[in-house]
Amino acid sequence: MVGTGKRERIAIRRIDNLAARQVTFSKRRRGLFKKAEELSILCDAEVGLVVFSATGKLFHFASSSMKQVIDRYDSHSKTLQRSEPQSSQLQSHMDDGTCARLKEELAETSLKLRQMRGEELQRLSVEQLQELEKTLESGLGSVLKTKSQKILDEISGLERKRTQLIEENSRLKEQVTRMSRMETQLGADPEFVYEEGQSSESVTNTSYPRPSTDTDDCSDTSLRLGSK
Repeated sequence: MVGTGKRERIAIRRIDNLAARQVTFSKRRRGLFKKAEELSILCDAEVGLVVFSATGKLFHFASSSMKQVIDRYDSHSKTLQRSEPQSSQLQSHMDDGTCARLKEELAETSLKLRQMRGEELQRLSVEQLQELEKTLESGLGSVLKTKSQKILDEISGLERKRTQLIEENSRLKEQVTRMSRMETQLGADPEFVYEEGQSSESVTNTSYPRPSTDTDDCSDTSLRLGSK
């Protein structure tokens, strides 16, 4: 079987499984340090990289020495601070404070959302779990109420359609009945319809006349025979 060669994309989010998270951290850290080393060699750049694991363990990489990189960074930061006016420094601090506050709010909101999905509940106390349970019950009650109202609305709509169909069916039945009666009247034989005021005997006599008798002819023949 020939593979497609495409690598499956990994969702960029926190890995819940502890063992998988540690393995991923180790692999990504080595890759990051390798890229930093390549950057320093290829571009003749001074690179310093510091990483703390989730357990607080320190990992670092420096193209020369970490102390030299940090000293250079501090010197550069002080130079920037001296060159900027006081108002710019104050605005920068305010922006940094706002950004930090927004980041904290975002992290807190994301954590609450994950906890509402049943994730990362180990760090919560009993009181916090009870409060979370109340919040979920309240939200579930609103969902069920909205769902019930929509179901009732759909039932009412079906009942209205049912009533309309019954009325339409009755109307069609009446039309069919009237048409059947008209066809019965139009299909009757006109020869057997008596005129008003005429008896059945007169109709029979008119329709079927009696044959004439030959009494006179017989008398004439007898007379002629006798004379001879």
